[in-house]
Amino acid sequence: MSAASSAPLRSVAYRGRVMHQRLRPLRHRLDYGMFTLLIDIDELPALHERLRCFSVGRFNLFSFRPSDHGDGAARDGSGLRAQIDARLAQAGLPTGGAIRLLTMPRLLGYAFNPLSVWFCDAPDGRLQALLYEVNNTFGERHSYLVEVDPMQRDADLIEQRCDKQLYVSPFLGMDLHYRFRIAPPREGLSIGVSVHEGSGDAVLNARLDATRVALSDARLLGLLVTHPLLTLKVIAGIHWEALRLWLKGARLHQRPPAHEDTLTVVRSSSATAPATATATATATAAAKPTPTATATVKAAVAATATESIQASPN
Repeated sequence: MSAASSAPLRSVAYRGRVMHQRLRPLRHRLDYGMFTLLIDIDELPALHERLRCFSVGRFNLFSFRPSDHGDGAARDGSGLRAQIDARLAQAGLPTGGAIRLLTMPRLLGYAFNPLSVWFCDAPDGRLQALLYEVNNTFGERHSYLVEVDPMQRDADLIEQRCDKQLYVSPFLGMDLHYRFRIAPPREGLSIGVSVHEGSGDAVLNARLDATRVALSDARLLGLLVTHPLLTLKVIAGIHWEALRLWLKGARLHQRPPAHEDTLTVVRSSSATAPATATATATATAAAKPTPTATATVKAAVAATATESIQASPN
């Protein structure tokens, strides 16, 4: 066994609970247990080699498919790293630091991740940016690359915000913004997302609180027993909760045409600024376009069904 294959893994699992609460115009709440993986993208070959029930790019009890992330073209971890490094460079940030992805694996070949979060370190090891990768149930994806304020890079809590760019829930409009409250992954992890209108009033809150678990075959099998068919429950729960909201009389919002731009870049001067002063840059993930700045931010980050942390839609 090589030194690399015997070295301690930096990738881990997190086990915890998700809370998802809609506040207006109808109140609706759900809460359930879940687990997720924090994968050091450079460790994918080692994970594939060392774990019997986890594979990269092929079927297993647990698996990871690189094409489920980024622009969908990556076939391995190096391809994903190249994509994320290109996005960091596009945002004017240094590349070469550790890149970790918080996401649910495929279980028995299936996964739907409403939200995956990339933790992007600078070469000096400090957290420099978060990339929020949002998927909706219509097969669309949008990523929000938000630079961490230099004053918060070693903090226990990171606060960020950006405008909503992707239609996610039929019960939430587009004139909203997200506010993120992130406790970076250590022994514990917390991902908080709230959706706000232009007035600043919160429409929806979602939160994941979890505790670190070592990544091993025994631990993964234990999570499979305590959270059976989790990924199927996520997609089923999204549609079930949507039905409940519809029966309560929630208003439906028309789905707008899909954006050609799939990446929004927010620099630190705007990431924590009031919504009315935020400058947002959008760019196409697969090209090298010059980001376009928007002078006015409509208002806070939307988190609905799939936009919330692995929660069912609202």
